[in-house]
Amino acid sequence: MSRVAIIGGHGKVALHLAKILSSQGHQVSSIFRNQDHSADVEQAGATPVVADVSELSVEQMAEAFRGQDAVVWSAGAGGSSVEATYAVDRDAAIRSIDAAEAASVGRYVMVSYLGSRKDHGVPEDNGFFHYAEAKAAADEHLRNSGLAWTILGPGSLTTEPGTGRIEVSDEPRQDSVTREDVAQVAAVVLGELGTVDRTIRFNNGETPIADAIQASL
Repeated sequence: MSRVAIIGGHGKVALHLAKILSSQGHQVSSIFRNQDHSADVEQAGATPVVADVSELSVEQMAEAFRGQDAVVWSAGAGGSSVEATYAVDRDAAIRSIDAAEAASVGRYVMVSYLGSRKDHGVPEDNGFFHYAEAKAAADEHLRNSGLAWTILGPGSLTTEPGTGRIEVSDEPRQDSVTREDVAQVAAVVLGELGTVDRTIRFNNGETPIADAIQASL
């Protein structure tokens, strides 16, 4: 049994992940900013921690992470504004990485997106540009950290029921993946040391999740 902190704990991926991990006997703490969502988080089997990560310092995050075995970043500004995108998807994510190191957490799983890279190729006049820039910066900071990191790069997210099957590839044949399957991938990589220091890009496919991840190592 391990202790896992999920940042962005009321998101759909995070709620699925909390259910999976808690059903496996892990202790899950979910960090989210709206007190009204506490019941949903508890129903998923996690302990609610109400906090706005965009306002927490590295020291405050480190205090929240202390005693955890792993941190999963599953938060996002949701494209609410350019300022919020950089404040959450870049700056708060980077502080959480530094905080995990300061708290000696060790394991860190970042939920990013399929095309995240420094040379993402999104034009500056595209509305997606700022998100692409923010995620690329956070992912690069994680790669350069001392943490045992894994970056997940799912394609377009859907709310369909999970299939339990994915394709791991930089250019998967399908263009989307269910949020439930993203959570399943996160749960698998948390316990798979072979995924440390790896970026795993995927969408739904034909191979059972654990087998697809194992084959990609």
